[in-house]
Amino acid sequence: MQKMKLTLAKPDDWHLHLRDTGMLKRTVPDAARQFARAIIMPNLLPAVTTVELAEAYRQRILAEVPKHLNFEPLMTLYLTDNTSIGIIKAAKTSGMIYGCKLYPAGATTHSAAGVTDIQKIYPLLSIMEELGLPLLLHGEITRSEVDVFDREKYFIDEILTSLCDTFPHLKIVLEHISTKEAVEFVTAAPKNIAATVTTHHLLLNRNAIFSGGINPHHYCLPVLKRDTHQQALIKAVCSGHPKFFLGTDSAPHAIDKKETCHGCAGIYSSHAAIELYAEVFEKANSLDKLEAFASFNGADFYGLPRNLTTITLIKDAWTVPEKLSFGDTELRPFRAAEIIDWRIKST
Repeated sequence: MQKMKLTLAKPDDWHLHLRDTGMLKRTVPDAARQFARAIIMPNLLPAVTTVELAEAYRQRILAEVPKHLNFEPLMTLYLTDNTSIGIIKAAKTSGMIYGCKLYPAGATTHSAAGVTDIQKIYPLLSIMEELGLPLLLHGEITRSEVDVFDREKYFIDEILTSLCDTFPHLKIVLEHISTKEAVEFVTAAPKNIAATVTTHHLLLNRNAIFSGGINPHHYCLPVLKRDTHQQALIKAVCSGHPKFFLGTDSAPHAIDKKETCHGCAGIYSSHAAIELYAEVFEKANSLDKLEAFASFNGADFYGLPRNLTTITLIKDAWTVPEKLSFGDTELRPFRAAEIIDWRIKST
């Protein structure tokens, strides 16, 4: 019997962590296998805070793209309390910076240098609004008294609503949304507000962290939420709404950095991202909506041309390896040793 096939315009990943140096030999080919472009997160050590640092990082990424593949890294800058207006203007004129990332200080991996108070950078946001340079938000409150499962909701209530009122024309991407409150906010907001959604927030809820004992490989930020939030995300992406688009937030860490007393937050999904999204959409009887989510909505929001090349997915189950090489060590990929129902057809 002939296997089910699905051909899509080649997708883009609008939120991706590639890490650096030897790790790029793992992450770049995995991303390039399925994505034409990706918004590259700037939270390295040291952070990518200038155009010069971004261009150097871009060249390191391009050096690891396999010869037979075309992959364009879309670079971003890391905002700090000390970012200058001159840097923002240089980013816009560079032609290779596509957004600025705001990490609330202490919110996630390598965010210590992030913004301590968003009002401190209002002059920057005004210039970004004027120039049409998107603000990419890690939308969580970091105050210790706020429950970790409520950090996204509090961010929307305390910061995002006011931010949107103050800068009504600023293009904003609320990254890796994880709650029904975020879905509702983005859906109701003006067209300059959009959101990325990860594979792991669609496929898992917070039970996955504790099933069979604590599973550090399911620890991510924002943390997984209740099933009700997971279902709200699935409904949003499968609705065909143009404000929601693919952003894996694939964030690799070596096994020994995950399986430790203070394990790092992050899930690595770049090895099979589009296949995993296909599972979500198939289960929701919405495979006809996958192409817009994966290939059109993000490009349209960023004002970039849609990809003209295609990829074909085949309904053909395969088993994910337990470990993958990662620089001079190894990582455990999302769905390790488990079966994925779809795969990309070899060309």
